[in-house]
Amino acid sequence: MAADPYTTLGVSRSANEKDIKSAYRKLAKELHPDRNKDNPKAAERFSQVTQAYDLLSDKEKRARFDRGEIDAEGNPTMPFGMGGGGGHAGGFRGGSRASSQGFGGHENSFAAEDLGDIFEGLFGGGRARGGMGSGMGGGGSRGFHRPPPKGANVQYRLKVPFIDAATLSPQRITLSDGKTIDLKLPAGVEDGTQMRLSGKGEQGPGGAGDALVTIDIQPHSFFEREGDNVRLDLPITLDEAVNGAKVKVPTVDGAVMLTVGAGSDSGKILRLRGKGFSKKGGGRGDQLVRLEIHLPKDMAALSNRLGDWKDSGNPRADLGV
Repeated sequence: MAADPYTTLGVSRSANEKDIKSAYRKLAKELHPDRNKDNPKAAERFSQVTQAYDLLSDKEKRARFDRGEIDAEGNPTMPFGMGGGGGHAGGFRGGSRASSQGFGGHENSFAAEDLGDIFEGLFGGGRARGGMGSGMGGGGSRGFHRPPPKGANVQYRLKVPFIDAATLSPQRITLSDGKTIDLKLPAGVEDGTQMRLSGKGEQGPGGAGDALVTIDIQPHSFFEREGDNVRLDLPITLDEAVNGAKVKVPTVDGAVMLTVGAGSDSGKILRLRGKGFSKKGGGRGDQLVRLEIHLPKDMAALSNRLGDWKDSGNPRADLGV
C-alpha cells in the first residue's frame, strides 16, 4: 500500500495548492531520474512523489482521500454496509459501527476483507440465528464486494523544446502500446507540469488506468525563462550603442526588428510585449532584451579614431568608488 501522500510530499493536511505544487517541484527536481542514473531508489522515490502529487493536486481525489473513500493509490476503500434484504434497527447502517441492538451495545469495526468470514461464521452465510434475522436481512455479505479495479496508471516524461513550450506547440507522444497522440500543452505550462490522459494506462478488470505525463522543458542556448517572461542577452556594436540603430532580434515567435536608442548603455533592458510564455489566466508574458556592447576584435581603427580622447566621466560613481 502506498504511503500517505501528505507524508510523501512532506506537507501538512492543511497545505494549499501552492504549497503542494512547490513541494512536488522541489522533490521532482531532486529525484529526477536523469540526475540519479546510478540510484534506483531515487527513481522509485520519484515515482512515489509523482503519485502523491497526482492525488493531492486533484481537488476531487484529495477530498475523497481525506474522507477515507479512496486510498493513497486512488483505489476505492471497502464500503461498510449490508446489501440485500433491507436490514433495519438490528443491522448495519452506513458507516463503520454496528448498532447497539445488533451487537449488544459494542461499537465494532472490522477490516473489510474479514467481513465475509465474520458473517458466515456467525450467521451461516448471511442467515441470522437466534431471532436476529430481521436485523441482518437476507443479503449476506454480498454488499461488501468492491468494484473491479482499473488498470495501473502509466508514467511518462515528455521532453519539450523551450520554444515549443513558450508557444504551446502540440507535442507528439508515443504510448506504451505503440500508439501516438498529439498532446496539447496547457497555458502556463511549467517544468514539472503533469498532464493526465484518461484511459491511456494499462487495462484492468474495471477498465484502463490513465497515462500521467510529466513535462520536462528543455533549456535553450540563449533564451532563459523568468516567470512568464523570456530573457535574452543581445550583443550590439559600439556604433549601434552610440548612434542608435534598428537591429534584428530573435524571439520565440521568430525574428523581429528592435530600435536601440542612441547612447544606450550595456545592461539596458528593452521590452518586447507579448513575446513570452502563455499565462494561465490568458495572454502572454514579454521578452526582456538586455543590451551587451561588444567591442570590435580589431581595435586599431577604433584607437586611431579616439586618438588622445578620454572620457572624463566616472561610470563607477554609483558604486561609491
